[in-house]
Amino acid sequence: MEPAQPDILPTPTHTLPLHPALLWDVFCRVIDNFGDIGVCWRLCADLAGRGHTVRLWVDDASALQWMAPGAIAGDWPGVTVHDWNDSANAQVLAALMPADVWVEGFGCEIAPEFIASRAYLTGATGIKDLTPPVWINLEYLSAEPYVERAHGLPSPVMAGPAKGWTKHFYYPGFHHRTGGLLREPDLLERQRQFDSSAWLHQMGLAQQPGERLISLFCYEPPALDRLLTQLAQMPGPTRLLVTPGRASAAIQASLKYENDLQPAPKLHKALSISYLPALSQRNFDHLLWACDLNCVRGEDSLVRALWAGKPLLWHIYPQSDAAHHEKLDAFLDMLDASASLRHWHALWNGIEKSAPGDALDGTDLKNWQQITQNTRSRLLELVDLTSGLVDFAMKKR
Repeated sequence: MEPAQPDILPTPTHTLPLHPALLWDVFCRVIDNFGDIGVCWRLCADLAGRGHTVRLWVDDASALQWMAPGAIAGDWPGVTVHDWNDSANAQVLAALMPADVWVEGFGCEIAPEFIASRAYLTGATGIKDLTPPVWINLEYLSAEPYVERAHGLPSPVMAGPAKGWTKHFYYPGFHHRTGGLLREPDLLERQRQFDSSAWLHQMGLAQQPGERLISLFCYEPPALDRLLTQLAQMPGPTRLLVTPGRASAAIQASLKYENDLQPAPKLHKALSISYLPALSQRNFDHLLWACDLNCVRGEDSLVRALWAGKPLLWHIYPQSDAAHHEKLDAFLDMLDASASLRHWHALWNGIEKSAPGDALDGTDLKNWQQITQNTRSRLLELVDLTSGLVDFAMKKR
């Protein structure tokens, strides 16, 4: 398996007109694994980078300490981070400037006190606010057909102080009839200027001659043992760059695995493992750009892996009713994935079981990279998520 060669980055072909700066309230509840806060923070930072002002209301901002250093302290121009509990604090609400747009991240519900404070202004007149905010429910990412049908649909508010107002569903997606994907205006230019060797050296990960690099950001993939064995048996050195948390725990558990059919990868000198510290979002992007294969999970890292244009394996969030199988199939259809890429995704996600012939080689990775790059070129024809949200909000005001 040869390290992937650098590719020529395409240029986005679809833009929207500039709009006046708006004030945004973005709401986020952290459920698990920090995916919610990861997406919401990227959105907030992107909005602020385009001249908007954003208040992020979050119930657990701790991940921002490493994800976006300085965010909690207010060091990011245009973005302030607020405790979720303060969204129900009357004194705090009385001092707030009314926002132009409300964004509920992934269906989290805004505090009733927050809604009431906007619906009924606390001035001397007590006059009801005649200009309600544009209220957007930002949904999860999927390539399934329902996304195109549901994107942009209104949802009338039927009760409470905001009765008569309207929410709108906003779906990220991979097609023109969706909200697109998060992509900062300078992303591709930063990628063009990225010096892989310099970044690796800065991180204490200087790449050895001919060494392939593979990033691992996952839950507990059923085929992890199989992948480690494959990597250990390939010609030439491989280094696995493992993110902290569940990925590191999964590796450490896997290295204890040994039987006659599948020897423990730790016995193979061709495979080395480096455990990474918690990375900022920018450094996570750099990790994906530097590697020859990216194993990612959830939503935010999947999008960043697509923009990286490198071969990828997606560990989709597992659901007890196996609904994630259909979601994964829709994603692979969107990619126009090859048979080997589909098979390895099925293995990686436990949909199929490993077999002795499940060999991974350089031909696979070259094919997978071409698939990713073809998809990236098509996605660059779409309006990015932030631009689309701003345009949508202006039209609904």
